[in-house]
Amino acid sequence: MIRLICEEPQTLKQFTDTHCAQASFFWNILLKNKDIKVNGKKIGADTPLIVGDEVCYYLTAKQEAKKGYAFVYQDENVFVVDKESGVNAEAVHAGLLRDTGACAFIHRLDRNTAGLMIFARNERAETELLAAFKEKRVEKRYHALCFGAFPKSGDVLTAYLKKNEKASLVHIYDAPVVGAEKIITEYKVLEIRGEISKAEITLHTGKTHQIRAHLAHIRCPIVGDMKYGDTAKNKAQNVARQALVAKELSFSCVGALAYLNDKRFVSAFAL
Repeated sequence: MIRLICEEPQTLKQFTDTHCAQASFFWNILLKNKDIKVNGKKIGADTPLIVGDEVCYYLTAKQEAKKGYAFVYQDENVFVVDKESGVNAEAVHAGLLRDTGACAFIHRLDRNTAGLMIFARNERAETELLAAFKEKRVEKRYHALCFGAFPKSGDVLTAYLKKNEKASLVHIYDAPVVGAEKIITEYKVLEIRGEISKAEITLHTGKTHQIRAHLAHIRCPIVGDMKYGDTAKNKAQNVARQALVAKELSFSCVGALAYLNDKRFVSAFAL
């Protein structure tokens, strides 16, 4: 059983998705079996929680073991973990806090993107890692399966990304527009499987949904992407999660974390 306390108003579903990966994975089963209680009572998914509510998830041993992440590397300063697709990054962070104590968010991955995330275990590491990300001293490589053929075997693309906060998505433009930010996305085709291409993507800027939206903009949408992708093809392939993995992570750190510069972390998830 996992017992948690609500710290801000939200629905039970929202709370679960950001605080308990195990319950998020088995959400429908737990609801059906009435294995979630709030203040000792069984309630519905959309029931609002208030500050101080006690939420208890009655999980089997097998369910509780599915934490949504696996350790790739850890030391006194950092955790590097492999996040599963289908779990919120916030839930991974919450699980790490319960399992290991203090750690800080450095960057996020979309719920349906699998792969590497790094967390800081102390204030000094947090400061140095945040600076490394801000100063673009972190190299992130992704693997993606995309519908269609890329125009070249590899290229560095420049475009402009504008957020639509109300719709929770972004728009890509070839030329500057008011409110848009410049983005740079590099790709290299690794393999061609009929109408599907496997590509390695390197981010030179790290904006919201950059990879997904930029690849869709050049007519190579990611397989399984239900927001920016080809809905008809996704349904034909029977996929509903984007085939995108944060595959490699390497650093150019200074100071106390310079020892990380000799390391290259690789996700176990393959496409």
